[in-house]
Amino acid sequence: MGILYLVPTPVGNLEDITYRALRILKEADLILAEDTRTTGILLKHFEIKNAMLSYHKFNEHQAVCSVVSRLNAGETVAVVSDAGTPGISDPGFLVAREAVKAGVEVVCLPGATAFVPALVASGLPCDRFCFEGFLPVKKGRATRLAALSSESRTLVFYESPHRLVKTLTQFVETFGPERQVAVCREISKVHEESVRGTLEEVLAHFTETEPRGEFVIVLAGCEEKESKKKNTNE
Repeated sequence: MGILYLVPTPVGNLEDITYRALRILKEADLILAEDTRTTGILLKHFEIKNAMLSYHKFNEHQAVCSVVSRLNAGETVAVVSDAGTPGISDPGFLVAREAVKAGVEVVCLPGATAFVPALVASGLPCDRFCFEGFLPVKKGRATRLAALSSESRTLVFYESPHRLVKTLTQFVETFGPERQVAVCREISKVHEESVRGTLEEVLAHFTETEPRGEFVIVLAGCEEKESKKKNTNE
C-alpha cells in the first residue's frame, strides 16, 4: 500500500512551506496539482522535478479511480492545491475519501491555510468559529445567509474581489450595519491588509477603494440579546 499525502503550500510567502512538505514533495512518486503551471513554479523554486498530474474540480471524479489504483500498487501520492491546504475550498476531499475507503493511509501535513491567520488576527473571538468558505454564488445564497443570521460563533468566509462589495452589502442587510467584521486580503503577501470595523464602515471603505486580491471575511457572531430580539420578532 502506498500513502496519500495532503500537502499544504504557501498562500503567499514561499517561506511558509515546511521542511517536511518539501521532503514529501521530493519523495512522492506522483504530485496531484490543481494547476500544474502554478505548482510548477513552486517546484522549480525548490528544485523539485517529480512527476505531476493535473487534478482539479473538473476532472477529479474521472481521475480518482486511477489515483487510488496507483496507491494500491504501492505508490506515494502527494496532493497540492494552488495555495493552502487541499480540501479547504479546494480539491482534495474526494481523493482522501476514496483512499480511506480503499484502506490506504491518508496523511495531512500541518501548514498554510488562509483563514487561520485572518481569524486569529481579526480581534474577534476565535475559540469557537464556523468556517463557511465560499457562499453559493446564486442558488441557495439567500437561504444560507438567513440560516446564519442567528449563529453565535464567529463566521469565516472566502470571497473574490469582484464579489466583495456585493457580499458585504448583503451582510449589512442580513446581519445589520453594526455587526463587527474584519476583512483580510492577500494573506502573507506583500500587500497584506486587514480592514476592521462595523459592516457599514468596512463596506464604505471597499466601495471607495477597489477590492484587489483574495479575501477572507471574519464576521462577529450574533450576540445573545440580538438573537433573542430575532426570535421575538419571528
